[in-house]
Amino acid sequence: MIVLIRAILLYLLIIFCLRLMGKRQLGELQPSELVITILISNIASLPIEDNSIPMVMGVVPIIVLVTFELITSSVSLKSKKFRSLVSGKPMVIIHDGKVDQQAMHKLRFSIDDLMESLRAKSIFDISDVQYAIVETTGQVSVLQKHAAQSATAGMLKLPGRDADPPSILISDGVVLKEALKEAGLTEKWLHSILRSQSLAPADVFLMMADKGKQYTLIPLDSVRKGAAK
Repeated sequence: MIVLIRAILLYLLIIFCLRLMGKRQLGELQPSELVITILISNIASLPIEDNSIPMVMGVVPIIVLVTFELITSSVSLKSKKFRSLVSGKPMVIIHDGKVDQQAMHKLRFSIDDLMESLRAKSIFDISDVQYAIVETTGQVSVLQKHAAQSATAGMLKLPGRDADPPSILISDGVVLKEALKEAGLTEKWLHSILRSQSLAPADVFLMMADKGKQYTLIPLDSVRKGAAK
């Protein structure tokens, strides 16, 4: 029971600390953030594995590390030199279809690494690349040559308008009132649509709609409805 309580408390603390550090996917962590994340996970495991270690021995170092990361991030926002020192700089590895071998060697970036990154962006020919830049997170950003780019509505001068994506109004039988409000729709309109389909909110797996009242409705399948009952 003690181990369980310690694990829950440390879990809540780590979630809180990571929220303070900001939202990033693991592949987008800066070097300093990755180090902090690894250290926090190691420190948090000690009080859980050994009951003789006081909780404070795990909590204090975690708070100190997160505070240090927040201070470092604040300084990085104000100082470009410090940001470059901590996070490094983006580097161009392809320019006008030509690979910069010195830059790749400096980054210890292999040809396999490069081709894998390009293939992930549906690019199989280096000569189609105008610019490829290795970001400070290790991700590769690519700009294709004009002739290799997919045609867009702007290029073809097709008429159209910008529109917000549809909002999820019902998720697994639950009406999301905040999303309904953001979409500029009313509960009266929602229930009128459901009545026309002879459905209740609990019978809906997913319902999405945009501000133009164009909607998509997926009922809950019969197997799940039977299990719910």
